[in-house]
Amino acid sequence: MAALIEIERLTKRFGAFTAVDDVSFSVDRGEVVGFLGPNGAGKSTTMKMLAGFVTPSAGTARICGKDVVDDPVAAKRSLGYLPEGAPTYPEMTVTAFLKFVARIRGYRGIEAGERVEDAMDLTQLQGVRLQPIETLSKGFKRRVGLAQALLHDPPVLVLDEPTDGLDPNQKHEVRELIRRMAPDKAILISTHILEEVDAVCTRAIIIAHGKVLADSPPSALAKPGKSLEQVFRDLTARPAEAA
Repeated sequence: MAALIEIERLTKRFGAFTAVDDVSFSVDRGEVVGFLGPNGAGKSTTMKMLAGFVTPSAGTARICGKDVVDDPVAAKRSLGYLPEGAPTYPEMTVTAFLKFVARIRGYRGIEAGERVEDAMDLTQLQGVRLQPIETLSKGFKRRVGLAQALLHDPPVLVLDEPTDGLDPNQKHEVRELIRRMAPDKAILISTHILEEVDAVCTRAIIIAHGKVLADSPPSALAKPGKSLEQVFRDLTARPAEAA
C-alpha cells in the first residue's frame, strides 16, 4: 500500500534562490515524522507545497495517492493543515469560525455541529467558544488553528509548529492528542523543539539549505556521546556547499 504522504524530488525556486532542493521522503499511516531545521531551511516551504499553497518548481507530492498539483481538491480533502501563524478571521467567534470551516468542508446541519463540538473538545476550546478570536491569547489562537485542521478527521495531518505559543501544560495536552491520533494517521510536524521530537515522533527528518541531511528514528540519529541536539547542531551548522 502506498504511503499517505509521498514527496518526490520536490524543488522550489524563487528567482535565483532555491528554497527547497530535490527533497524526497514518504510518511506511512501510523508514523509521526518530525521535520527539523533552522530558520530558512525550507521546512515551511515544503509544507506549503504539500498543502497546495505553493506550486513546486519541480517534483511532485501526493496525499493519499492524489497529486497536489494535478488533483488539488481531492488531495486537500484528505489533509488537515495547520500553517505557520494559523491565520483565521479574527473578528469571528471560535464557534462561528469553526462552523464556517465545517461548511467549507461540506458539512451541514447536525453533522456540522457535531464536527465543531468534537474539534473544540479535542483542543479544549469550549471555555472560549463565544469569544472573538482576536481577543484570545497566542496559545488559544494556535488551538483554534489546530481545531480547524482536525475538524474533518483527515488521514493526513501537516502541522507547522503546533505547540508554538502554548504553555507547558498546553504543550503536553497537544502532544498527548498527537499520540492518540497517530495510529490512524500520517502526521508531519515541523518543529524547532527537539524535546517534542523525542516525545512524539517515530522519525526525524533534518533539513538545511533546502536539502534533507538525515532521516532516521530520533534514537538512531543520536551518536555515542552526542545528544540529538548536538547532532542537529553539527549537521545544520555546515555551510551550504557542504550540505
